[in-house]
Amino acid sequence: MELFRKKSIASENSNNSLKQVLGAFDLTMLGIGAIIGTGIFVLTGVAAAKYAGPALILSFIIAGLACTFAALCYSEFASMIPEAGSAYTYSYVAFGELIAWILGWDLVLEYGLASSAVASGWSGYFQGLLSGFGIHLPAALSSAFDASKGTFIDLPAVIIVFLITFLLSKGVKESAKFNAIMVIIKLAVVILFIGVGVWYVKPTNWTPFMPFGFSGVTAGAATVVFAYFGFDAVSTAAEEVKNPQRNLPIGIITALSVCTVLYIIVSLILTGIVPFGELGVKNPVSFALSFIHQDWAAGFISLGAIVGITTVLVVMMFGQTRLFYSISRDGLLPKGLSKVHPKTQVPIASTWITGLLVALFAGLVPLDKLAELTNIGTLFAFSTVSVGVAVLRKTRPDLKRGFKTPWVPVIPALAVIFCVYLMLQLQAFTWKGFVVWLVIGLVIYSTYGYKNSRLNKAKQKQNIA
Repeated sequence: MELFRKKSIASENSNNSLKQVLGAFDLTMLGIGAIIGTGIFVLTGVAAAKYAGPALILSFIIAGLACTFAALCYSEFASMIPEAGSAYTYSYVAFGELIAWILGWDLVLEYGLASSAVASGWSGYFQGLLSGFGIHLPAALSSAFDASKGTFIDLPAVIIVFLITFLLSKGVKESAKFNAIMVIIKLAVVILFIGVGVWYVKPTNWTPFMPFGFSGVTAGAATVVFAYFGFDAVSTAAEEVKNPQRNLPIGIITALSVCTVLYIIVSLILTGIVPFGELGVKNPVSFALSFIHQDWAAGFISLGAIVGITTVLVVMMFGQTRLFYSISRDGLLPKGLSKVHPKTQVPIASTWITGLLVALFAGLVPLDKLAELTNIGTLFAFSTVSVGVAVLRKTRPDLKRGFKTPWVPVIPALAVIFCVYLMLQLQAFTWKGFVVWLVIGLVIYSTYGYKNSRLNKAKQKQNIA
């Protein structure tokens, strides 16, 4: 069927017009840059107070397992198809064009909303830091549009988005260097929290351990799974990687391993310092240090949170630009989005359109209710990629794989079971929004993508010949 026409791997691997400059260390830093940020500095408090209590550690383990199983599947695909586009490209090879488009459109939602939400979080921490120096922005410029509160635009969020767009337009190696420096600062801040906080842990704060029952733990896992999504963005950099068959799996799995360990330690210390009911704040990590009167360290943590959230924004926006580039190159979106600048070898149009869209959402739209849409979109992508690994093992056993997912089909099956289970913990509102977004995507594909697809045009040429 024409809707399920597939791309060949050989043509994709010879289709690279981006500069190959990233090594395993760069990829690990990109992954940690995307993973440690909003999850550890913002979501830990809400998840503990509302859902899991001290059993937050179990929420992180469940979410971490789901993402580990999916990451093993991503690693096989990334080593086999080192091309920009992540899950979108993998699905094009495994399932065909329609499924690939649905997944690509789903990832546009994930990266776009995640970037906007992260920019809003950055703005909150930045304004908190300014207020410490007695500087307060006018209310109209301090938050997204809300007539009842007299706010019109979140100016700091818009400014940081445009600064990062400018950085990304200068070239991927420059962006990776900036990211690596920021990640080292961020890791130092997390280690500072662990080093200071561990001496103030009161085991009595860990009882009751599971105040909301196991359903609270799973609802917490569905919330904090957002904290792990960065490894997906690593695979979007595939075309800019030296020796991708080796370096991509190393980058993805190392980043995920480091972050899972840090999340578990931080959540243990956090709930050990502060009674879980008091953690429902926007800045739980610095709040915990203030709670034990370590204000000097709380100040460093606030600064580290700003740095941490900046790196997440860099990697999320980078992922969005490479996704637009890849979909456009296949003809499913306008061709201008895949034009590469001759000097920097960066897809400039994709980069600036991403910046404009993210700034628009971050500046004008309150994103608290839309955060779950990011989660459902990503879990859907993880499930599809995991099924794809099992499918290609059966249909294309001949393909060269630099990394092989162990225990296929057990690992892919576990990834799907965990991801679908977490999706089912999300609210009905999230499912409705997700379905509406996919319907809009199908309309775009049927009116533009199907006709302009590169595969469709290639077939028409063959028919003429």
